[in-house]
Amino acid sequence: MESPALSDFDLHLFAEGRHWHIYNVLGAHPVRHRNTEGVRFAVWAPNAHSVSVVGDFNHWDVQQHPLALHHGYGVWSGFVPGVLAGHRYKFAITTPDGQQVTKTDPYGQQFEHRPANATVITERGHYGWQDGDWLSRRNRFDWQQSPVSIYEVHPGSWRHHGSGRWLNYRELADQLVPYLLDTGFTHVELLPVTEHPLDESWGYQTTGYYAPTSRYGDPDDLRYLVDLCHQHNIGVILDWVPGHFPDDEFALARFDGTALYEHEDPRRGRHQDWGTLIYNYGRHEVRNFLIGSALFWLDAFHIDGLRVDAVASMLYLNYSRKDGEWLPNEHGGHENLEAIGFIQDLNRVCQSRFPGILMIAEESTSWPRVTRPPEIGGLGFNLKWNMGWMHDTLNYLQQDPVYRQYHHDKLTFGLLYAFSENFVLPLSHDEVVHGKSSLIQKMPGDEWQQRASLRLLFSYMFAYPGAKLLFMGGEFGQREEWSEQRQLDWGLLKHPEHQGIQKLVQDLNGLYRLEPALHQNSYHPDGFEWIDCHDSTQSVISFLRRGKSGLSPILVLANFTPVPRYRYRIGVPVRGVWLEIFNSDSTYYGGGNLGNPLPAAAEDVPWMARAWSIELTLPPLALVIMRLEP
Repeated sequence: MESPALSDFDLHLFAEGRHWHIYNVLGAHPVRHRNTEGVRFAVWAPNAHSVSVVGDFNHWDVQQHPLALHHGYGVWSGFVPGVLAGHRYKFAITTPDGQQVTKTDPYGQQFEHRPANATVITERGHYGWQDGDWLSRRNRFDWQQSPVSIYEVHPGSWRHHGSGRWLNYRELADQLVPYLLDTGFTHVELLPVTEHPLDESWGYQTTGYYAPTSRYGDPDDLRYLVDLCHQHNIGVILDWVPGHFPDDEFALARFDGTALYEHEDPRRGRHQDWGTLIYNYGRHEVRNFLIGSALFWLDAFHIDGLRVDAVASMLYLNYSRKDGEWLPNEHGGHENLEAIGFIQDLNRVCQSRFPGILMIAEESTSWPRVTRPPEIGGLGFNLKWNMGWMHDTLNYLQQDPVYRQYHHDKLTFGLLYAFSENFVLPLSHDEVVHGKSSLIQKMPGDEWQQRASLRLLFSYMFAYPGAKLLFMGGEFGQREEWSEQRQLDWGLLKHPEHQGIQKLVQDLNGLYRLEPALHQNSYHPDGFEWIDCHDSTQSVISFLRRGKSGLSPILVLANFTPVPRYRYRIGVPVRGVWLEIFNSDSTYYGGGNLGNPLPAAAEDVPWMARAWSIELTLPPLALVIMRLEP
């Protein structure tokens, strides 16, 4: 079959793993060839004996449209006249042992609605973006000195129609954007919207790395969602999963009859925990496939960042494996050197081509320099989820307040490493599923104590150094554990106590944006100073947050018991008048309104190794913030 030629330069770059627009070369692309409209198909299948394209345009006949091999590159291509956007297709591949398999296109940019799985030909370039101002500002985005507050969303279960069906991308945009503006988040993070066959995987078992899932509409519908967010100054982050892929026969697994994308040896090629396959990061074409996918989302959908899932599983050859179940690297170690190189290349390329984006690692171990440049041995991410802070904080708050004094180190230990990386503080979907219960149900005590503890948790997160992430539903005290099968329990907002929790999150986001001390220097030790971390008996901590030099600090005090602390003396760094600017026990949030309505003038009474001090009332299970008046 005659083909508009793929250039040797394109094929050479792909073979080297450096074709950053490979999504414009491989796959199916409407073109005009010799005055005839049609589609050029191209697929990498180096070990195949033959490849043909089948689809509804040729009655799925493997004989009609064979592809030609580009020798030395393993790429097959061909031109089919008369084929249009909207037609469905797959590749019919004859494997080295003579078997025939039918595969979806790894570079497909649209798929049928599951359970059907054929690739759908699509055209780019018709959506009329209106986010030029946002993209221009993003190029200069100084995220290290700016508020980053992320609302994590599963699109299929945030909200449903009255009929129970999902919102599509456009309907989601029209309802979610006003909600984000009202609650004050700076970014929304979508659980994976890359195409996937199983609803219950939440998108974390991807089969279409270049296609938004058809569950919620077509590619331009997703562009509408991103565009609307940008027009209202909201960034969009996508969950992205380069660590593993499912072994469904119709997709990437043994694509040309051999272990092409995955390792042949299951000791490196299969995740035992998840029943999925691991990419062969040492293969140039596989690295190009993955980096091309990341660039595709940043380019074709104007995405503002990627949260890279399960990075730890990529870094360690012995991840979740016993002795004898894994193969060491060439030096005898357990580090996956090929994956490390891939991650470093990924971050270099994405950040150089799209300044201002955020590359975020979900990395659950103490791997060093995750957010440091590759040039000094780092992985090159901008931010890393602080799983230690999350686990310690939730573990502490799940203790009965009577016993918290014996677990005080869980509040203080995190500051020993808080500035070793650029951290995100994640209260994510992983903490409210699989029997872990909702955030509010994790809290001990009666309903009043649960609500107060949840308000305290959110307040502590916003006062603590680092970017913030909160999974949907937590912001109003969702009581049921999250399930992808139902929408959030919006009916709770009929109750004032749940409205109060939502109002608290709204005000915390507002304070975080407006108060420089809360978002400047969040990733530098100059931004934090303990006042007292030793009051374990009363379960109270106090610290300062500082912005840029010359700006006034703010004072944060948190009481983790249901016992009010009256006339609690606290050392302060300077003479002056301190004013309470936030109190999680306010009646606006459903609290008891105990606090400090009057300004507190610093007294010449040395305390906590400081020359001045003030006396405050600390409400029960609450956090207060004091600001030095100019």
